[in-house]
Amino acid sequence: MPKSKPKLAMYWAASCGGCEIALANIHEVLLELDQHFDFMFCPCLLDTKRRDILALDDAAIFLTLFNGALRTHENLEMAQLLRQKSQVLVAFGACAASGGVPALANQHGLQDVLDTVYRTAPGLDNPDQTVPGTSSQVACGELTLPAFLPCVQALHEAVTVDYTLPGCPPEPLQIIAVIRQVVLVLSGAAWPPAGAWLGCGQRAVCDECPRERRGVLASRLVRNFEAIPQDGWCLAEQGFACVGAATRNGCKALCPAVNMPCTGCYGTLDRFADPGAAALTALAAVIDPCYTHGMDEATWHKNMRTALSGVADPLGTFYRYSLLDSVSAGSTDKASS
Repeated sequence: MPKSKPKLAMYWAASCGGCEIALANIHEVLLELDQHFDFMFCPCLLDTKRRDILALDDAAIFLTLFNGALRTHENLEMAQLLRQKSQVLVAFGACAASGGVPALANQHGLQDVLDTVYRTAPGLDNPDQTVPGTSSQVACGELTLPAFLPCVQALHEAVTVDYTLPGCPPEPLQIIAVIRQVVLVLSGAAWPPAGAWLGCGQRAVCDECPRERRGVLASRLVRNFEAIPQDGWCLAEQGFACVGAATRNGCKALCPAVNMPCTGCYGTLDRFADPGAAALTALAAVIDPCYTHGMDEATWHKNMRTALSGVADPLGTFYRYSLLDSVSAGSTDKASS
């Protein structure tokens, strides 16, 4: 009988589904994946059930790509189960790596989140102010939903993570590189150091961005709808909230290449203690501080508030993907490969 292929799994926790799309976007390399792996679990693509995973021996799955943050008890239980059943567990994408956008909800209580989603958000059609519960009785029996965890967690806060592949989502070219690296491991090559971040580097996005820095200070930050960027010129110097200077490379600066400021999805560089502080510092370095000899303090503060008014949502701008790596949340050590 032919030798069975190592098992590959992918799980979708609290995320948007973009990581699955990114995997599909490796196109014909999916055939390479199929050649080397038995892709046996992916809830949005395959009809494998949780009971099928429970029935496996421990470590029966060679590699699991786990995307999404941990928002519910179901997410947590699946993280623990897949850790138990997997030889190698990869935090796949920004949400699994450091909370991502779902973790921004940690600034609010659970009741505030539910009230906003089901009761107070503009455009809602919920006259009875109904909020889903964990248990509801219907004619055919009891329907249940998983309960929220007290706060959103990154994968490494609940289980041991072997490697991290960042991005929102990870770029297909980096997914391909990692898949081929794993194939080499199957042939006897060594794994990267435990805990390594894969598909990224320790240089900034700015280092692979083709836009030119001209040494010009912007008079103020602008929101994306307020101006049309000039081609070829650094977006931050034009006043756009681009945080590429504080973000690890690996994406090939695809967003700045199409006039979209970097929002930091590949995570902050290891040399920075706090992602938000690093992003803020990067922007402050290209804004005219309005220092004028003889200017009184009140006028100076007014000018600075005007200059920074282009950041309408500081938390969502400086911690969009990495709130759980902030100093206040307790940062973790990361190694890059």
